[in-house]
Amino acid sequence: MKRAVSISIGSSKRDKAVEVTLLGEKVSIERIGTDGDMEAAALKYKELDGTVDAFGVGGADLGAIVDGKWYPLHSVTPIVRYVKKTPLVDGGGLKNTLENKAPAFLDQKIGDYINSRGRKVLVAVGVDRWGLSRAFADAGYETIFGDLMFGLDIPIALHKLSQLKTVAALMLPIAFRLPFAWIYPTGEKQEKRTPKFGKYYAWATVIAGDCHYIKRFMPDDLTGKVIVTNTTTPEDVAQFKKAGVKYLITTTPVLEGRSFGTNMMEAALVAVSGKGRPLTWPELTELLDKLGFGPQLQELN
Repeated sequence: MKRAVSISIGSSKRDKAVEVTLLGEKVSIERIGTDGDMEAAALKYKELDGTVDAFGVGGADLGAIVDGKWYPLHSVTPIVRYVKKTPLVDGGGLKNTLENKAPAFLDQKIGDYINSRGRKVLVAVGVDRWGLSRAFADAGYETIFGDLMFGLDIPIALHKLSQLKTVAALMLPIAFRLPFAWIYPTGEKQEKRTPKFGKYYAWATVIAGDCHYIKRFMPDDLTGKVIVTNTTTPEDVAQFKKAGVKYLITTTPVLEGRSFGTNMMEAALVAVSGKGRPLTWPELTELLDKLGFGPQLQELN
């Protein structure tokens, strides 16, 4: 059996292990959280290096790809310093292949609902999901990118991809040298919610992006909203349902009641491919088509 492991600096409360069959091959996929302890994550990578088929970097990215340019996240790279043998991915490949399908999926499944409420999307942090951000813009959505608000607590909304690209070029080389906990909730902070920027949640029909960023500032009332995200636990789903969310779209498959992060699912695809290296975007696209992977829709209210 193939084995893919996501080692996450996120909360261990979200840990999960399942066995799935992909392309006729059994794959064990497992998430291990270290509750914000980056050194513990580094040592777990060291312990498992060479013994599993693929690693996912969970709770963080190694960097961001914005309009084809790579911005390394310097505060995160030390956690993978011991990885010498096992292929390692952070989900960037799926963010730029699988997630791009979300706007077209929305039009196919709930297009009338979206159009009746207005094609307006709040992307929590666009540089984290450039492919998804561009796909919404290309699909004719009015856009707000919350990068300065959600990432740096600067109350300025970005409205265009060109603005997002400019901010990325100016700010990411600086922001990505800050301690990671300053720009992204880790450990127990992932469970904390401080309602903020409510007018932008209220404006949007669709709220998209990383689940932790969405929950971090979300208001109590999200009646009628559409959430497009990646990793969700049953607790996340219950929280969205309680807030009145109408539809939840997960860009990765739901397995045994939860959807795993893009890093976990990309690691699973690397493992089942047997290539012993990260897959190119065309290779990922080919595998996704063979598997029939795509977004999944849940009606919550």
